[in-house]
Amino acid sequence: MLKKLFATLVVFSTLALLSSIAPMAHAKKITKPLFVIQGRNDPRVPWSEAEQMISTMKKNNTPVWYLLANDEGHGFAKKQIQDYQLYSTIMFMKKILLQEQAP
Repeated sequence: MLKKLFATLVVFSTLALLSSIAPMAHAKKITKPLFVIQGRNDPRVPWSEAEQMISTMKKNNTPVWYLLANDEGHGFAKKQIQDYQLYSTIMFMKKILLQEQAP
């Protein structure tokens, strides 16, 4: 009985910790431009969570860029998608950090 109670407490405290450090728990605090890069087939971070983050950023009028790779998972394996991510990141940096106009 005591072992089960302890296990239950550990689960609840772990869930509380994970909830408190989850990005969505702090999304309203983000005021700087954000670039969200997501694979639709990601087994660790569902793409719906990225969509929630994007929605929150837009509601808060925070500049946000979003790259969703439909046929990638957690980390991009395909060279073409990796290149696209690289060039998109460069464009984001130029536009946001250097205040350049996108081509």
